[in-house]
Amino acid sequence: MQYEPVVGIEIHCQMNTATKMFCFCDNDSFGADPNTNVCPICMGFPGMLPAINEECVKKGILSALALNCEIPEFSKYDRKNYFYPDLPKGFQISQYDKPVSQNGYVDIMVGSSQKRIRINRLHLEDDAGKLTHVGGGTLCDYNRSGSPLMEIVTEADIRSVEEASAYAQEIQRIMRYVGSSDCDMEKGMMRFDINVSLRPLGEEKFGTKAEVKNLNSFRALEEALAYEIKRQTEILESGGTIVQETRGWDPDKQVTVSQRSKEEANDYRYFPEPDLPPLVVTEKEVAHLRGELPELPLARRHRFIQEFGLSQEDAGILTDTRVMADFFENVVAVSKDAKKSVAFVNTILLKHLKEDGIDIAACKIQPQQLGKLITLVNEGTISNNQAKGEVFEEMYTTGEDPEKIIEEKGLKQVSDTGAIEEICKKVIEANPGPAQDVREGKDKAIGFLVGMVMKESKGQANPQMVNEMLRRKLQAFQMPNNK
Repeated sequence: MQYEPVVGIEIHCQMNTATKMFCFCDNDSFGADPNTNVCPICMGFPGMLPAINEECVKKGILSALALNCEIPEFSKYDRKNYFYPDLPKGFQISQYDKPVSQNGYVDIMVGSSQKRIRINRLHLEDDAGKLTHVGGGTLCDYNRSGSPLMEIVTEADIRSVEEASAYAQEIQRIMRYVGSSDCDMEKGMMRFDINVSLRPLGEEKFGTKAEVKNLNSFRALEEALAYEIKRQTEILESGGTIVQETRGWDPDKQVTVSQRSKEEANDYRYFPEPDLPPLVVTEKEVAHLRGELPELPLARRHRFIQEFGLSQEDAGILTDTRVMADFFENVVAVSKDAKKSVAFVNTILLKHLKEDGIDIAACKIQPQQLGKLITLVNEGTISNNQAKGEVFEEMYTTGEDPEKIIEEKGLKQVSDTGAIEEICKKVIEANPGPAQDVREGKDKAIGFLVGMVMKESKGQANPQMVNEMLRRKLQAFQMPNNK
């Protein structure tokens, strides 16, 4: 029997606000000593009262709008009660039946196909601490406790590992475009929980699901989901029954492992948070935030394909981050040549950045400078090879303008007809064999002659003029026929 995976994903994104969700502690604890970035509020001391971080609410709503969610006028915070060492209050402040947003969707690209994934809700909550299991016990670090989170919950619309990965990566792009989260998984700012079940192909009814929690990379998401589909398939094919449970991913053994039986929502004993007022958001406030939305990655990808004639692959690379997309558009605005701009950015610049481990935002070359370099190539001031080689390398290292580099290095291309004609004449006379091959229609030989002229001119002759000049001279002056 063939089975179809039915997958839903919960994504936790830590917001990049200056302070935590309900107190004034620094929201960035990365690299800090354990338990040094805490206060009585985020540690849940008796009598301490939380206060809502307004910036968290704004970033949450802006993100929800980017996910095409509805924003209700009224929402509230709730206490989600459970007892675990990483939760100092004994409860998490979250949102249950009245979240800040609901009923959205995200369109994703899987290969060349587009698919819509429905979003059940984006709600706001504070984070728990971090547990590190060591021999003989468990270490608790509460620096992360109280950090602001957005939890983004899909409907069960995902049907493959490829779709799950594409969705997760699109969420990361959207959050970064909007500016609500850095989604740096190395710093624990983006984590995934997946709900996985199987059903016979063609059936509507869902199977029993298992949840795999705390996946902290795209690779872990892909591997854990692939394993869980395989595990459940083998159980069903052998006549067994899937148990509803929470599982964890063991990256070393490449397996999911059972952690506990799955709780139902009522096990958390939700009730309204008594220390926080409800959130009331007016239509005017929503409209204002909607006006702050940037052009989102998928829309920008489609526009780049239509406007600049880019391939799906090139458009995907160039719109992966907002900074990259802005850089490319600024290059094109100066060069007026999208094709050459793609070649310089995707093929040369990104290769250098990747090799050096540098982000585009830290690149010394400004987009206007790269656009000017492409313009100088198109104007014949410098050859394409010189631009991609010596000039680009100097720009990348120093951040100098291309005109200054060309002037200082004496690289300006020779376009003087008389000078090029003299060199061409000299090369033809010195290479009668290849010259005759060109006259006889063996066009490959022209490349050899062009190369010799470029060598003679120390790479400064205009290649296009050289090609045209050689062809004219070889047609005008026929070699003697010795027959």
